[in-house]
Amino acid sequence: MYSLTLNPLRCLLFCCAASLLAMLNGCGKPPSTLERIQEQGVLHVITRNSPSTYFQDRNGDTGFEYELVKRFADQLGVELKIEVADNIDQLFSRLGSAEGPVLAAAALISSPERLTHTRFSDPYLEVASQVIYNRNNKRPKQPKHLVGKSLLVLKGSIHASDLNALKKDLPALSYDVSDQVESVDLLRMVDEKQIDLTLVNSNQVAMNQVYFPNIRVAFTLQDSHQQRWAIAAGDDVSLLNEINRFLANAKKSGLLQNLAERYYGHVDTLGYVGAYAFARHLQQRLPSYEASFRDAAKKYAVDWRLLAAMGYQESHWLPTATSKTGVRGLMMLTQRTAKAMGVTNRLDPKQSIQGGARYIAKLIEQLPDSIYEADRLWFALASYNVGMGHLEDARKLTAAEGLDPNKWLDVKTILPRLAQKQWYSKTRYGYARGGEPVHFVNNIRRYYDILTWVTQPQIEGTSIASGTTHTPGFAPNNGTLDAVDPAITTQ
Repeated sequence: MYSLTLNPLRCLLFCCAASLLAMLNGCGKPPSTLERIQEQGVLHVITRNSPSTYFQDRNGDTGFEYELVKRFADQLGVELKIEVADNIDQLFSRLGSAEGPVLAAAALISSPERLTHTRFSDPYLEVASQVIYNRNNKRPKQPKHLVGKSLLVLKGSIHASDLNALKKDLPALSYDVSDQVESVDLLRMVDEKQIDLTLVNSNQVAMNQVYFPNIRVAFTLQDSHQQRWAIAAGDDVSLLNEINRFLANAKKSGLLQNLAERYYGHVDTLGYVGAYAFARHLQQRLPSYEASFRDAAKKYAVDWRLLAAMGYQESHWLPTATSKTGVRGLMMLTQRTAKAMGVTNRLDPKQSIQGGARYIAKLIEQLPDSIYEADRLWFALASYNVGMGHLEDARKLTAAEGLDPNKWLDVKTILPRLAQKQWYSKTRYGYARGGEPVHFVNNIRRYYDILTWVTQPQIEGTSIASGTTHTPGFAPNNGTLDAVDPAITTQ
């Protein structure tokens, strides 16, 4: 009979070979980057400190890039740890280091040079590269007009790459680069005529233009720069693939649109004249009423800067303001609202501010629970302007269009319909100037942003009148080119 029994030596060799194969299969393949992140429970991200990327306000970490990458970390189910780079070169150097962060989320733009050491995600935001000049100087209208001007850009930035490429057609073009400045500094330097020109992305110009009344956009050098996240180059694309899936879903779900709306959707509402006037009134008028705004804010649990923004939109901080329709005072209260809020003299700025604070707090409380922050605030402001009844009409019209009645982004597109008979005839409260609350909210949002950025969160008690406020997350600068000279190199 044929026997299947192995002799002892063969059995030993077989078992050893099987064990070795199992060890090789189990231990020979290292975990992927994505697996390592999930095992460690931490996503290490590097970014830049700026209003358009990441900064801290009184509520903690914020910024477009921060909020987006925080959502990504939450989706992975891991903790987010942020590292801030001092400059762009350091960001890429840290990204490529063995113990460095695995992801850079800093409004980066791909270029041939960067692709040699970096892999980029799919794009998530489109911006333009704009040439900025001082309005008191002659406006350059095309690239050749940059020749002979003092031009400074961030070292390692895509703008430096753009100018380097332009130099091939314009050999006489010269420019300087520095890693000791940020976009905000460059705009200030143009505003103060320390330099003639700079290049800054369009979203950064819009966010910061209000601080610098003398800056203007000369022309657009590059129409379309696609902002992306980045990882270090290599064969492991597990994290990159997950990022691209996340960004695709963020676009499909409306997350990207909502974040862009929150940070950039209202930044152009003031215009140059309005920006200049607000900057002037910020110093000349607000100090007289700041204490009253703070007192009312504390009493009704509302941010004092929101109340100040409302007051500026309503009256430009003029306590005797009166409209043609009879609303009066710094917060422009109607007689009916003033009486309901316990205001006996609408022209008394303290009473007016107290009444406005009490009213907006009441409106926030009255909104349906289905409306969440920060949309809740914008809805309350719209109601402050147009009334809760008209706002509810607009929300119903929004729902009828298949949009979300709990999102300000959707409702604000429908509100103007309240001025059109084909739409307001279907509503309970009828006609309203529906475009006005949209404009009202946009302006207040902008004023509120400015007041938030120019007050220091770690010294919340400091007043604007003291002259010690500056943009959160940024160290005060002495405003001289000498401060950055050691790091400037000529191209």
